[in-house]
Amino acid sequence: MPKRAQIIISALLAPMSLCLAVPAHATADAEAWTPSDTAIRATAAGISLPQTVAGLSLAKSGEASNGGRAVDNYAQYLSEDGVIQATLYVYMPTYADASLAAYMTDKAVMERFGSQTRRTAYASAPAAGQAGRAIRAVYDHAADGALTTAAGFVHAGRWIVKIRITGPTERRAEVLSGLDGMLAGLHFDDAASLHATTPASFAACPVADATDARLTPPKAGEEAIPAEVRIPRDGKDALCIRGAVTTADGSYDMLQQAGRSDGAIIVPVDDSGTVLAFDPAAQGEGYKLSIHMVGQTDLYGVYDKVPTPHQVAAILDGKDTQTAEAEATATYAANGDVTVSRLTSAAH
Repeated sequence: MPKRAQIIISALLAPMSLCLAVPAHATADAEAWTPSDTAIRATAAGISLPQTVAGLSLAKSGEASNGGRAVDNYAQYLSEDGVIQATLYVYMPTYADASLAAYMTDKAVMERFGSQTRRTAYASAPAAGQAGRAIRAVYDHAADGALTTAAGFVHAGRWIVKIRITGPTERRAEVLSGLDGMLAGLHFDDAASLHATTPASFAACPVADATDARLTPPKAGEEAIPAEVRIPRDGKDALCIRGAVTTADGSYDMLQQAGRSDGAIIVPVDDSGTVLAFDPAAQGEGYKLSIHMVGQTDLYGVYDKVPTPHQVAAILDGKDTQTAEAEATATYAANGDVTVSRLTSAAH
C-alpha cells in the first residue's frame, strides 16, 4: 500500500462517530451548510434538520474533513445544560451502505465504552416519516454504567446520515427522545432517495482457498475508472464472513455474499466508510483491489484470486510487498462529479 493511502487509513481508524467534543458556539460552514431561521441544511446533499429538536439545539456545524469539498459534514447539538450531546453527520463515502455503517459503529461503541456496555436496541426504524428507512441502535451501561449512547443511520442517494447522541444514564429518556426526534425531524429534498435498510448479521462462509494471491501489473493503456462494487447493500441480502483480518490496529471481517464464491469481497475498516473491495475483474481475470473512503476511491491492480486474510492484513498495515502504490485516485465532488488522476504507469 502506498504511504499516502496508509496515512489516510490510519487517520480514519479514529472513529469519526465517537467524537463528541463540546462546541463553544454556533457557527455554520458556508460551503457545507445553509442555515435558515429554523433549520440547517446540508447544501449539496439536500438534507435538513431543525435547529431545535427534541430538547436539543444546534451549537456548531462545519466539515469533519476534506475541507471545502462539502463531502464530510457535521452539526453538533446540545441540551440546554450541555450534558446531552448529539452529532449529525452527513457524508459521502464512495461505498455507501447504512447497514455496514451501523455494524462498524456498533463495533466501535462496544470497543470504546467497555465490557459492561449492553446493546438494548438494534433494528430498522422510520426516518422522515418513512418506515424502514433507518437503523436505530441503543447502548446502555456504557462507560461502567455512567452513560447511555444511541445512534441512527440512513442511506439517501450517495449520502449516509449518521446521528450519535450520548448522555448520563439517569437521563436515558432524553437521549432516546433526542435520537427519535432527530430521525423524525430529518427532511430530504428527494424523499425517494432513501434506501430501505435493515441491520446486518453474518454467518460463516465455506472454507476459502488458503493460498496467496498474486498481483498482476496493469495493462498498458488500460483506463482506470472506479467500478460499482457488485454486492448487495443496506442489508438486502445475506453476507457471510470469509475470514478474519488481524492487524496492528485490530481485527476486521472479510465479507462476501452468502452462496456466491465468485462475487465481490469487502473488508470494512472503520465506521466512517473506509472499505477495501476486491471486485471480479473483466472476463473473470482475477479480482481488482480498490479502497473506498469519504469522497475518494484509490484504484489498484488485479490479483489472480482473492487475497488471503494475512495478505489483506499486510495491505492494511502497509507491509504488502506486491502493492507499491495506487494506479489512480478517483476524487468525488459533492455534486457527484468524479475526477480520476492516474498516479502510476509502471507495473507493480
